[in-house]
Amino acid sequence: MGGLREVAALFVVPGPSGVAIRTRLKHLSDEDEVVLRLVGGHLGMLAARDLKTRCAAGLEHDAEAWAQRKRILTPESSSRWAGSVTKASHDQWALARRGQHAHIKSLQAGIAMITHRLSLPVGEKSSKRAPGGYGSRREWHAKSRRLHVLQDRLEKVRADWAAGRVRVVRGGKRLLNTRHHLDQAGLSEPEWRKRWQAARRFLQADGESGKKFGNETVRVTPDGEVSIKLPATLARLANAPQGRYVLAGRVSFAHRGEQWADRVSANRAVAYRIHEDVQRGRWYLTASWTVPPAPAVPLAAARVHGMLGVDTNAEHLAAWRLDPHGNPTGAPLRFGYDLSGTTTHRDAQIRHALTSLLHFAKRHCLAIAIEDLDFGAEKTREKHGRRTRFRKLISGMPTSRLQARIVSMAAELGIAIVAVDPAYTSRWGAQHWQKPLTTTTRKATRHDAAAVAIGRRALGHPIRRRTAPPPHDRSDRAGHRTVQARPGAPGCEGPRPCVPGPRTRSVPPDAERKRATRTPNTVRDVRSDHEWVQDSLLLTE
Repeated sequence: MGGLREVAALFVVPGPSGVAIRTRLKHLSDEDEVVLRLVGGHLGMLAARDLKTRCAAGLEHDAEAWAQRKRILTPESSSRWAGSVTKASHDQWALARRGQHAHIKSLQAGIAMITHRLSLPVGEKSSKRAPGGYGSRREWHAKSRRLHVLQDRLEKVRADWAAGRVRVVRGGKRLLNTRHHLDQAGLSEPEWRKRWQAARRFLQADGESGKKFGNETVRVTPDGEVSIKLPATLARLANAPQGRYVLAGRVSFAHRGEQWADRVSANRAVAYRIHEDVQRGRWYLTASWTVPPAPAVPLAAARVHGMLGVDTNAEHLAAWRLDPHGNPTGAPLRFGYDLSGTTTHRDAQIRHALTSLLHFAKRHCLAIAIEDLDFGAEKTREKHGRRTRFRKLISGMPTSRLQARIVSMAAELGIAIVAVDPAYTSRWGAQHWQKPLTTTTRKATRHDAAAVAIGRRALGHPIRRRTAPPPHDRSDRAGHRTVQARPGAPGCEGPRPCVPGPRTRSVPPDAERKRATRTPNTVRDVRSDHEWVQDSLLLTE
């Protein structure tokens, strides 16, 4: 088994640490929309100015610099608005910093792959574990030029990393680049301008425990009344005391509404964000708060009733139920989803598939085993070359969204999620399980076999059905097979107990036992009440 990488340890995924719910702001008047746009535009201007200051500070930023930024923003807004703006700027800088580090890792991986392939002779075949040389001299020359391009990029990004420089676009770089391709996007300049302005608005406020209804800046009462604390420069627009503006419409949360009402009634912190969907012409309110993470279920407790192994694919989830011994039971399961269309449609498809999966696990009291997938370093063309179809396949798999969704949804149902290393699950599953699971009426796919392999790894069993060859004969002197059953499991392979009767070949019964076990002429059975019954052999441990 030389050359195989070490399989990482499995673990029970902890539950989510926060909750976010969203509802629509209905029945807004024209004046309400004007006020929301004015407040969001003014705070967005302050947020852009503060983000520029935060990026200029770089690694030299400290608590005193943070306080100074807040003092500058307070006269034009308020102390709480300034705190929300500075915190958002700091979080955005930190996110850009993490993305910069990921970009460095990606460039290093690409450079290492091109360097390796350039060192091989042209036309050398690849192996299962390492790619070969380039197919032609022309491709070799093109890749050598690309190597210099990547090295130059890496040098610049490293210089930015060392200096603490990041490049951030408020509103999003993708939407900014769309401005230069309006014909391809099917947008006019005024339509793009509306989206750009909506994306750059800032209407979000952090909550405060102990304050009225958990938030002094954006306040939502238990009966759904929404009011906003206006910035100092827009205080003339207030229609309520203390410089507040009350919206005409009222809101209600259909999802987790009771939890939200309990928090605001107890004056516990709730953060709010208001944003406009220009395409639909709607306004939305998002409420979020932190929750203490639930204690993780011990791994031994998650394995008690077996496991539901799940293999993630580009268009479906393949699952198979396994008993505690690692044997697949029942029929394979498939939960499909369609990832074409809009983002909302894709998100709904994922939620529907996960809901069906979780309901099955809940009915059978099963934990779910899923791969800890991360394709961050697997999508580069340097690794897969011209296999654009494969690169598109793995790029289309919503691994991050699936993982986040299944963890939050499973926590509500009390289902444990076990994350396993995805190494070799598809290959070994197909090798050891695809053929045995195929019957005359059922054809097991490679994905079904991978689901079995994932479940067995989560249960602590090897993926192989047996890890030792069969004994040299049928007697019991070879002892237990390596992976057949647990040593303490009764009725499995091993020395059979000595019971009365001629059925035991290893110890000949004596005369008294023959007389005691001889069947009389009458119908009454005088055999001993103790009888050893051998269970059906398990496929595995």
